[in-house]
Amino acid sequence: MEMWVGCIAGALKDSEYISKLARAGFDDIDIEPTRVYSIEDARQFLTGEGIDVDAAAPQVENKFMSAFIRAVKPAAKECCGPACCS
Repeated sequence: MEMWVGCIAGALKDSEYISKLARAGFDDIDIEPTRVYSIEDARQFLTGEGIDVDAAAPQVENKFMSAFIRAVKPAAKECCGPACCS
């Protein structure tokens, strides 16, 4: 529960996030990391949760980040009729 509240559970890989944005029609997608989380960060929110933080370290260390996400949604093309738009 703590990991869910801390936005870790359910996090997407950067490649998955980019793919979803591209499928939604975004271009010029950029992910700028603002913070990469270390095991010490995880230790802060997992202490007292019954999780062996040191055992989880290889799965956590430098594998989660906060980031600025930037993308451009191109303007919709104007349609001149059913024959020109597909």
